[in-house]
Amino acid sequence: MPVFTRHTRVRAPLESVWAFHSSVEGLVALTPGFVGLRVERVVDADGEPVDRDNLEAGTRVGISVRPFGVGPRRGWASVIVERTEETDAGVFVDEMRDGPFPRWRHTHAFYADGPETLIRDRVEYELPPTFDRLERFGALGFEPVFRYRHRRTKEILE
Repeated sequence: MPVFTRHTRVRAPLESVWAFHSSVEGLVALTPGFVGLRVERVVDADGEPVDRDNLEAGTRVGISVRPFGVGPRRGWASVIVERTEETDAGVFVDEMRDGPFPRWRHTHAFYADGPETLIRDRVEYELPPTFDRLERFGALGFEPVFRYRHRRTKEILE
C-alpha cells in the first residue's frame, strides 16, 4: 500500500500546535481554498454533536468538497480512530469511511522539541481503480496539499 509522509518544524509550543490541529477550525484553516471544503457534520458514534474544538477518538467528521467550484460536491466521512496525548507528544489517526479513496489512514503526530514542535504526517492510502496504474499520482497530488498545510500552520502559529 502506498504511503505519503511529510514533516516540518514549527516555532510554537506543542500545546498550541496540538490544540489547533485537534479542532475542526484547524482543519478548515489548513485546507486550500480551491478544494471548496464545507464541514457538514461533527458527531460522536451515536450521531450526537460533539465539541468541534477537541476531536476525540470516535468523533465522526463529515465534509464535502468541490475542487475549483467544478462539478457536484463530493462527500468525505472520516472517523478519529485513535487519539493519544502525552506531556511531550500527541498523535491522532483518522480513517476515511466514505470518500474518493478505497483506503485512507492519516496519522497526525506532534512532538515537543523545547519551545518548538515537530509535525509528522503519514498517509496510507489506496487509489481508486481508475488511477491504479498511476501509483505516483497519490504522492504527487498530496505533496502540494501537505506543503500548504505545513506552511499555513507556521503562518498561523509562529
